[in-house]
Amino acid sequence: SSHEHKLNFRKSKEACLSYIQDALLQKQWKRAAEFLTCYVESLEKDYSREHIGPSEMIWRIGTEILWHHSQSSMKEFNCFMEQMKTLGVKRYLKVCLEHVFHLLCNGQIDEAYQNLSLAESWRFGEQTAIQDKEMKLIEAYRGLLDYYSWSKQKNILLEHGEDGFSDLAVEQEMHSYFRKAAVNLKEIIKIPGVWDVFVKCYVDLLEFYGDHTEARQVLNEYAYNSKFPANPNAHVYLYQFLKRQGESKKSLISALKILHDVVPSHELMIDFNTMLQKSKKRKKRRLGLEVIFAALDYAGWKENAKAWSCLARQVKQIVISEKHLDWIKQEWNSRKDWWPAFHFSRYLAKRNWQENKSLSYEKALVAGILLGKDCKYFKYVSHQGCKAQLKRFRMLKKFVNRHNPVCLRISG
Repeated sequence: SSHEHKLNFRKSKEACLSYIQDALLQKQWKRAAEFLTCYVESLEKDYSREHIGPSEMIWRIGTEILWHHSQSSMKEFNCFMEQMKTLGVKRYLKVCLEHVFHLLCNGQIDEAYQNLSLAESWRFGEQTAIQDKEMKLIEAYRGLLDYYSWSKQKNILLEHGEDGFSDLAVEQEMHSYFRKAAVNLKEIIKIPGVWDVFVKCYVDLLEFYGDHTEARQVLNEYAYNSKFPANPNAHVYLYQFLKRQGESKKSLISALKILHDVVPSHELMIDFNTMLQKSKKRKKRRLGLEVIFAALDYAGWKENAKAWSCLARQVKQIVISEKHLDWIKQEWNSRKDWWPAFHFSRYLAKRNWQENKSLSYEKALVAGILLGKDCKYFKYVSHQGCKAQLKRFRMLKKFVNRHNPVCLRISG
């Protein structure tokens, strides 16, 4: 019966998809391709009986298989993507974008540009308006490739020095790429979203031609406009721009303060700490201590010798002057239950000593101040340093022993 046939078809379709999924999860690309072929053939035979819209599923699965299959070629991939473009106008621009990404991954820049140009001229009634966002992306990526061509021309001219700029044909071509890239890049970054690569390229264009005001405006908008999603990179780009422009430390600190609030483990926190420590304002030096403590809360910083050096230098200065011991104590109180095992175990002392003696020195100084002279990490490293007759480690041991009463006040 017709009902029974439809039921069996649905079951077989679901079973086939299940086999495909299993093969994909196990990275069995050949097996997955065989099941996908069966799936497509069954749809062709039964398409008139029950309307099913499987084109997106075939596109997604087929793309994944072709990308990983050992015997697939770029020619086959291009052919498959062209077929997918004809399966449904609703997904036409999305398929075009994915096709372009694969071409770029294979270094086929000219082919990618050609595909973007064709997609940009695509029109299909009401679908054109519905897919406005996809069209914006098509235009933006074309702008990105125009920027790439502009950058190549710029490098050629710069390599030739003053003589290069006498070649008007090359210079005019470079300006042509600039205009096309600037128009499309400017449009995409007006839309709220995460547009890191587009923003960086657009700012590079503006800076090269000396339009620093526009570049600053773009970066401020990207970082501070509440309509845009929170994005740490936006604050990084703004900080880097301000630094290139030789802006005041106040402006740089302001930019990094927001980055610290968003991502306290960012690598720029060392720069932030260094600037704060050089400030004459007590409030900023206090913030500097908070910044470096917060960074070292993260596992990725455990063996960062520069970060430990920053912390060691500041806590040593505080211990010597015996001013602002409460700063260290406040930071330590929230960490004393877990930092000893996280940073200052005997196991870590052995490993750090073997791998990086400079790191072990800085950490031992901090450990001795925070936990006193009986700290396992400090005792091991200072003993090994003295045994190796390294002068700085003897001085380290003397410093912690001499200031042990102050250290005990900090550790509580």
